[in-house]
Amino acid sequence: MIKDKFLKNSIVLTLTNSTTGVLRFVFSIILSRELGAEGMGLFSLIMPIYDLFACLICGGMVTSISKQTSEFHSKKDMRNIHRTIKVTLFFDSLWSLIIIAFLFLNSNYISLKIIKDSRSLQSIWYICPALLFVALSSIIKGYFYGTYDVKTPAIIDIFEKSLRIAAVVFVIEFFSLKGIESTVTAVYMALACGEILSFILLYITYKYRKIKDNINKFPTHASESNSQLLFNILIMSIPLSINGFLSTGISTVSTLILPRRLVLAGFDHGTALAIIGKFSGMALTIIYFPLVVVMSMAIVLIPEISENIANKDYYTLEKRLNGVLRISLLLGLSTMAICIGMPKDLGNLFYGRTDLATYIVFAALSAPFTYLSATSFSILNGLGKQGVLLKNSIIMSIEELILLYILTSIPSVNILGYGISLMVTSLTAYIMNLKEIRKKCNIQMNFKEVFIYLLVTMIIFLFTNIFSIIIPDLYFKTKIISLIFIGFGLYFALTTILTKNMVNRDF
Repeated sequence: MIKDKFLKNSIVLTLTNSTTGVLRFVFSIILSRELGAEGMGLFSLIMPIYDLFACLICGGMVTSISKQTSEFHSKKDMRNIHRTIKVTLFFDSLWSLIIIAFLFLNSNYISLKIIKDSRSLQSIWYICPALLFVALSSIIKGYFYGTYDVKTPAIIDIFEKSLRIAAVVFVIEFFSLKGIESTVTAVYMALACGEILSFILLYITYKYRKIKDNINKFPTHASESNSQLLFNILIMSIPLSINGFLSTGISTVSTLILPRRLVLAGFDHGTALAIIGKFSGMALTIIYFPLVVVMSMAIVLIPEISENIANKDYYTLEKRLNGVLRISLLLGLSTMAICIGMPKDLGNLFYGRTDLATYIVFAALSAPFTYLSATSFSILNGLGKQGVLLKNSIIMSIEELILLYILTSIPSVNILGYGISLMVTSLTAYIMNLKEIRKKCNIQMNFKEVFIYLLVTMIIFLFTNIFSIIIPDLYFKTKIISLIFIGFGLYFALTTILTKNMVNRDF
């Protein structure tokens, strides 16, 4: 029986998020075949608009609710937990409606002047209802994460993603949608329906949990006013929201300038969208799939950090952070080794394309830094360093914008400049974040272990590369899938064995 609450929740969330990740992966494969590379490019240009307004509406809400709920939960103060959820739901509903009205009224301008593609207009309309329900869902999810119930939102997410995939396939096939505009619109319509369904299920489950909590059976705590409870949430969520909005805003600008810079590099608009679709819609999807493990740990890590600090248990805190950073690095390095070892085969396996190898290689080079930086941002969140997080995120986003603007317009570099910018910005973010984390916790790097990790990375690269070539393609899918699982398993086995007898295991 697993007694470590963090480990147990991380395993559960990793398993459920892996299932969700598989569904997203399947979804991306279906989209690539239904939309084509150009359609994937258009889809990728609209999504940042959704992300941008989602950050403005509910950025930081999951984290702040999770942290506040965790603190109340540790005191068995269930009454203030549910009063916090109630007042936050009311406030976020009003705020969301204001932002959604602004987006809807300016949808035509955004479509024609910002995205510069009239085919995006109807998709933006469907984004509007999705934003309201994703905002409300984030509050309920924060409650579940704060009470260490990671299974409920994860299972609902799996159910919603499954129905979304089925809905997209049904609509496209039933109405025989062939055009890029109608097919992309159908995808965003399914997104809106999925978010509505997800909130309904989360809210029903939350109401059941509220009845089950039976707040009267717990010791009476001093009730805080509604304004104070809301203030406690907003004081943390607003900096995170501003951080998300500014960094996402700059990233949105970066995404939207991509087709224009590629046109300047000598491509026509349709080809530029196709290239973007191949890199961001296909190659990055492959690279980021194992990231679900890191993000699962990150979600559980935030309330864990909060509880350890509240209990002044800094030894457990530092041990936990060292372990999470080590796992993030190992996962990033193993992903890079496998993807660089057989990039053409991975593109062929998942998307039936043989022209993704170069994109996968450049995307994979950023994996170790991306995984570490994602973890470090979550640690800063848990430590309450929202101001530092905001500053570092903005620096990272501005750096990305400058690199994309310069590199992607060079004909010989073009979209590969995206991969280069990912490497540079992720490394920059991790270095800045680690500097701040070390002011609060003792995080050390063992260079002997890092050398072993790099050595094993080279071994796994050679293993996947050689065996993908010498093993016949008679059972191609079985061969590549087996090499992926063996590659990850062998990587973690070798690093564990080679570092087993080392005295200093701090990273």
